[in-house]
Amino acid sequence: MKGFAVFWSAATAADATPPPTTLKDAQQSATNAAGWVEENWSTWLSIGLRIALILVIAFVLRSVVRRAITKLIERMNRTAQAVDGTALAGLLVNAERRRQRSAAIGSVLRSVASFLIMGTAALMILATLQINLAPLLASAGVAGVAIGFGARNLVTDFLSGVFMILEDQYGVGDSIDAGVASGEVIEVGLRVTKLRGDNGEIWYVRNGEVKRIGNLSQGWATAGVDVQIRADEDLDEVRALITQVGVDMAKEEPWNERLWEPIEVLGLDAVYLDSMVVRVSARTMPGKAVGVERELRWRIKKALDEAGILIVGRPVDPDLQPEEDANSAGATAAAPSALSNPDSAQSMATTPIPPPAAPPAAPPVQK
Repeated sequence: MKGFAVFWSAATAADATPPPTTLKDAQQSATNAAGWVEENWSTWLSIGLRIALILVIAFVLRSVVRRAITKLIERMNRTAQAVDGTALAGLLVNAERRRQRSAAIGSVLRSVASFLIMGTAALMILATLQINLAPLLASAGVAGVAIGFGARNLVTDFLSGVFMILEDQYGVGDSIDAGVASGEVIEVGLRVTKLRGDNGEIWYVRNGEVKRIGNLSQGWATAGVDVQIRADEDLDEVRALITQVGVDMAKEEPWNERLWEPIEVLGLDAVYLDSMVVRVSARTMPGKAVGVERELRWRIKKALDEAGILIVGRPVDPDLQPEEDANSAGATAAAPSALSNPDSAQSMATTPIPPPAAPPAAPPVQK
């Protein structure tokens, strides 16, 4: 920077002086310029070499860091693919979820690494050129604050997405309840999460709007089945039948992997005048509770039919009983009506009009 100032001063001075009019003056000016270049070329060369060295180190370091991050992501994907399709895959995240999560994490890490390395290199180059960085950093700080206020929703969505991915709160294939929407996760992004609802609709949920998340695909799930039978059935026999159904089901594929604990008969959940409800529960693999419930109902129904035990419907709602009683009473006795009184005006109005009387016959003519 000092050499540049000297060069600028010499150029200004040269512009201020009148052009040489003699050969001696021209030789003197050329000698001065050559001396100035010879005096400052080492400074220029030093500054250029420093800038080149900074750029080379920055690009090499950036390439090495990005390649290391890519290798790490590929290793995570190979680990997920090795367990995919096995019984262990039910306990771990699936390959697609791991792939998207690792890809998102890798993108964030590569972007952060590039920003830090190239930003540091740019500041070092400016310092080498002896440029005062204080005004530049102050301006950058003010611009960052303004951008942060203007795009605070975007920043909130991005930061929330980063933490959701790093903490592995949910992933592709999970069934979640995000408060504003619920369904199966089909894509996890840094700003938006895509959910597929029960009716096939796709929800785009901004990560910054998610205040709570209920993940139905982590840990374990509970399958519950209610069996309603007549009140005069033998409960011990019913318990034995359902227990045997659970034992047989746990020995067959694929239920032996989806059932994590033996099927348990919890007891009577409700007792009515003509029926009772037996509660059956089982701990299952996450996300497989619905399928286990359907298969369990199928098997229990077949077992009870073979044993001659009938499954009855739900009892009549007590609030509807008076209306049903009134309807049943109306089937045997007619409602009061004005037509039932023959002397009423309504009955007289509905009486058929009698035909006119025939005129009396004329008396015979006497001759």
